[in-house]
Amino acid sequence: MTLKRVPITVRGADALRVELRKLKSEDRPNVIKAIAEARAHGDLSENAEYHAAREQQGFIEGRIQELEAKLSNAEIIDVTQMQNTGKVIFGATIDLQDEDSGAKQTYQIVGEDEADIKAGRISVGSPIARALVGKSEGDSVDVTTPGGKRSYEIIAVRYA
Repeated sequence: MTLKRVPITVRGADALRVELRKLKSEDRPNVIKAIAEARAHGDLSENAEYHAAREQQGFIEGRIQELEAKLSNAEIIDVTQMQNTGKVIFGATIDLQDEDSGAKQTYQIVGEDEADIKAGRISVGSPIARALVGKSEGDSVDVTTPGGKRSYEIIAVRYA
């Protein structure tokens, strides 16, 4: 069985590495210290501090494993190293104009773990990203959204 590589931007991979480093170098040692202090208080069966610290330790260890797995399966894509052909690809930043309302929006297509609609980062698996990938500047794109069908014109494609 081969593992599927998951696309992620350089910024996304860096953010995962920063979180992993913090969990290993700060959070894990702090919870181990909290468990040792709680053990020193005696009877563990009725020690709420001990149980809370053990629960926190379980969360930290689980998150460490999750981050390590994500990074080991990641295919880090540096869009700035790509030749800008004007086509929408993973990592590209796209300026769109709603053909009905004239409203302009800017999105970057990123991996699922990086998606943050408020920051203008949409998942490569989202309906709008799937509709945009492979298209070029000047193209019109129809996207089925929860609010109905929308038409956008691709104003610009940047590999920043």
